[in-house]
Amino acid sequence: MTFFSLEKHKVLVLILSLAMLGCADQSDQLPYYNTPDFTPIFLSDEPSEEQQIAHQIAPFSFTNQAGKTITEQSVAGKIHVANFIFTSCGVVCPIMTNHMQQVSQLFAQDDNVVLLSYSVTPWIDNVSRLQEYAQQENINDPNWHLLTGKKGSIYQLARQSYFAEEDIGYTKDSTEFLHTEHFILVDQSRRIRGIYNGTLALEIQQLVEDIQSLKAEKL
Repeated sequence: MTFFSLEKHKVLVLILSLAMLGCADQSDQLPYYNTPDFTPIFLSDEPSEEQQIAHQIAPFSFTNQAGKTITEQSVAGKIHVANFIFTSCGVVCPIMTNHMQQVSQLFAQDDNVVLLSYSVTPWIDNVSRLQEYAQQENINDPNWHLLTGKKGSIYQLARQSYFAEEDIGYTKDSTEFLHTEHFILVDQSRRIRGIYNGTLALEIQQLVEDIQSLKAEKL
């Protein structure tokens, strides 16, 4: 191989390597979700009006198990995971809480990861009941908030901001009982980046990996 051929070969290898890196970056990037049907949007896609990342979790204000007010400012600049439970639930919620406990333990020393468990029966789950539930489930992570408040506010936030019930999020009567097994991953700018079945161990493992990806992501 001549000198010029060798140089051309090096340039070709470099170009191919950069192309492969570009593909890897796109495949590793977590998508964004703007709509309740959870159509993924990647920033590396060709820009279009439909692909603007406009959706954010709306401002909120609820009370946690310690009687402290938690708002959108409590998660500002932080990653958070949201789910929806009720303390009297005897089948699904204990599984979800156990899985959230696993996430809590893995990020116990990380103040930039917050867990929000909203009660869907806030008329029952007042602060004292949430305190009992926290003790019962050994929830002592200061970054894990069990939240109560007005039913209408929680249901509206769940359906219209978190898309907790997917494509019915905008149309379902806000008074109808909210039931979802989803964990929703939200980034530091309150944008939805992932949805997971909170009853499945493999999906919780994926959630943990995606949290790590968000922590490494340049905003």
